[in-house]
Amino acid sequence: MAELSRREMLVSGGAWGALGVLGMSAPVTAHAAGADPRWVWDAEADPLVAALFERGKVPEVNRLLWNWNRNDQPLPDGLPGDLRAFLETARRLPDWADRGKLETAARFSQTRGLYLNLLNGVGGGMLSTAIPKEARSVYYSAGGANMEDRVAKTSVLGFAVGALNAYRPDGTCAVNAVKTRLVHAAVRYLLPKSPHWSGAVPISQEDMLVTWHTLPTYAMRELRAWQVPIPPADSEAYLHVWQVTAHLLGIRDDFIPATWSAAQAQSDRVLPPNIGPTREGVELTDILLGQLAEQTSPAGAGRPLCNALARFLVGDQVADWDRIPREPFWEATIATMWPILVRFREGLVPLPLVPEIAWTIDEALRQYILLYLTKGKETKIVIPTGNRPS
Repeated sequence: MAELSRREMLVSGGAWGALGVLGMSAPVTAHAAGADPRWVWDAEADPLVAALFERGKVPEVNRLLWNWNRNDQPLPDGLPGDLRAFLETARRLPDWADRGKLETAARFSQTRGLYLNLLNGVGGGMLSTAIPKEARSVYYSAGGANMEDRVAKTSVLGFAVGALNAYRPDGTCAVNAVKTRLVHAAVRYLLPKSPHWSGAVPISQEDMLVTWHTLPTYAMRELRAWQVPIPPADSEAYLHVWQVTAHLLGIRDDFIPATWSAAQAQSDRVLPPNIGPTREGVELTDILLGQLAEQTSPAGAGRPLCNALARFLVGDQVADWDRIPREPFWEATIATMWPILVRFREGLVPLPLVPEIAWTIDEALRQYILLYLTKGKETKIVIPTGNRPS
């Protein structure tokens, strides 16, 4: 696939059609359904979380929910009644969730974890810093003051989506998605009170869709560009696990793309007007790449390689917006070696035990990243209680 179609499609002006919706016989547009996702937030979570703040309940709620982790775990005693009622409903998988597809998606993550972690972690991270609304909301909210902690908490959800037991009873994805939904509602309550924030309330439905497309849609485009062989059932299942996750994060079902074609079309429509450079994004990019370099080389010698890797993953336009330095030697090396590595790895995948071995290596890498980011401390997704200190 050409360079334009690989990466610059993400920021091009192409529009392939309408938004797909789940649970309907044919795709329709959000506008046709009577709603514009730019001006829709979370009608259930937002008033609830605002009421928790106004009643001074957030610190106690965080304490009570700290050890609520598993999908099948009962809610702790002592929660406010309105929050308990919300969580009991919000944690349920939608009626259209397909257990078979979720299991197929888990097996897909087992064999393709290396690619997916690279694309969703490094690639998605670099794309997120080039989304002005997201970069500013991260920078000026509480997470912007401690990016290691912020990335660690984001990784908790990201790794939960790719876990083999993501949506099984003993998994954690439903719980972490719902906790993230509460965090988004809290940011919508808190950030407009910051002297550094102006404009609309943050994290609209469109904002969430933009971020969503920097994860599964972007990842699938790159996998196709790398010529990674993906059976149709695996591709459909990977979309499905992210559709379910979108629902649990509070994205309305009528905004969630029903097919990859609909996802690509929606991505081409919502990303171009929502992506570009900001001072905050540049600073966050520098922090993120610095953390990545420390993970790969404690002495910091890995930064040129990380710069080149980031450019390879997101392309020159986004990298220039993020002010990622050019590294000619490493850029040429990665461009030459990566296709060879993919062909080598894909030649091995069908052999016995290779998926299990690959998963073990990828899981070890995930655990190392979490251990590095958290400094060995237990990390949970919690509702923020304030904005970034001035």
